[in-house]
Amino acid sequence: MSHANDADLRAEEVDRLVADVLECAGALRRYGDALTRPLGQTEVRWAVMSVLSGGARTVPQVARRLGVTRQSVQRVANLLAAEGLIESLTNPDNARSPLFRLSDRGEEVLAAIQRAVDPWLRRVGEELSLEDLRQARAALAVLMHFARGQSSAGESRRRQKR
Repeated sequence: MSHANDADLRAEEVDRLVADVLECAGALRRYGDALTRPLGQTEVRWAVMSVLSGGARTVPQVARRLGVTRQSVQRVANLLAAEGLIESLTNPDNARSPLFRLSDRGEEVLAAIQRAVDPWLRRVGEELSLEDLRQARAALAVLMHFARGQSSAGESRRRQKR
């Protein structure tokens, strides 16, 4: 019986980690929906507002940050704007791609979501050490680097075929 070498074992663990991250992402989306529902929001709206809390961004910038399509962010941005949670600004770099930022009301809603999630964050934080959290974030950073790199290479190949 042959023993798997270290590279094979690492590849298997990466495969398991990716599966766990995907499962966790789904669970976090469901949790986010349950958490934000009483506030009249959804996890997707929360995500867009969170990105905009860092400053004004275009729809394509928000989409890249969240790893989703521009069209899906545009739909959410339109809904948030209609509800007065975000506002559009003229983009000095591209008149056809406005900037969006949180409105005062959007900041209030996001603050309410953050207050609602804080006890959960603290409970999770009680289960993990700072070192655990830092190592987890480092591992996720490596996964994101490779996932984005593969995605970019695939996009480059598609563009070359055109």
